[in-house]
Amino acid sequence: QLQLVESGGGLVQPGSSLRLSCAASGRIYSSSIMGWFRQAPGKEREFVAAIRWGTGLQYYAESVKGRFTISGSKAMNTVSLQMDSLKPEDTAVYYCARTTSYSRQPSEYNGWGQGTQVTVSS
Repeated sequence: QLQLVESGGGLVQPGSSLRLSCAASGRIYSSSIMGWFRQAPGKEREFVAAIRWGTGLQYYAESVKGRFTISGSKAMNTVSLQMDSLKPEDTAVYYCARTTSYSRQPSEYNGWGQGTQVTVSS
C-alpha cells in the first residue's frame, strides 16, 4: 500500500517561502491524483491543491491561488508544494494523500502521513 511522508515545514515570517515535499514509498501511478491538505488548530482539514499525476493538471483552493504551486517529480516519486508570499493564516499542519478521482474532500483520499508543521509568524 502507498505510504507518504511529508517534510519541509518550518517557522517563517510573513512574505517568506517554503517548499514542502511528499515522498512516496510505493509507486504513484499515472491514474493517481495527489493532493495537499492542511489543518489548523480547531479547524477542519481543508483542501489546498491537487495534481493529476498523468497529465499534470493542477487544482487550487481559492485562498492559495497565485501563491502556491503544486508539482510532481515522476523520477523521484515525490509531490511538492511551493508556497510563496506566506501569510499567518497559512499556519497549519500540511498533509499529502492520494485519490483516483478528483475531489476536494479529505475522506476521498488515503495514504495520509504524519504531516509537516508550517508556522507563519513574525
